[in-house]
Amino acid sequence: MTQPRQIYKVIFLNQGQIYEIYVSNIYQSDLYGFIEVEEFLFGERAQMVVDPSEERLKNEFAGVQRSFIPVNAVIRIDEVEKEGIGKILDAGPNGNIHAFPMPIGPNTRK
Repeated sequence: MTQPRQIYKVIFLNQGQIYEIYVSNIYQSDLYGFIEVEEFLFGERAQMVVDPSEERLKNEFAGVQRSFIPVNAVIRIDEVEKEGIGKILDAGPNGNIHAFPMPIGPNTRK
């Protein structure tokens, strides 16, 4: 009996945009503060309707075997039953997802 393939949906922030990708493998990286994602999954190429957002993802990750994503950029990781359509969304002021505010500089309280 073969074990079903695990599929993960990873949502992360990258340069002011929200990326939603599907991968088969995800690990905590040996590089401190990063996760590793491998085996990118994209929709079937036989589809007649082409999603421009997914095509952009395919082009951006073409030839990439493994990607290292900063842990603080990760919004959510889900294990899902089947892959969906990868997306790139704007996270601008009209979006509903924003980076968590982080203090700048050392704490000056005493």
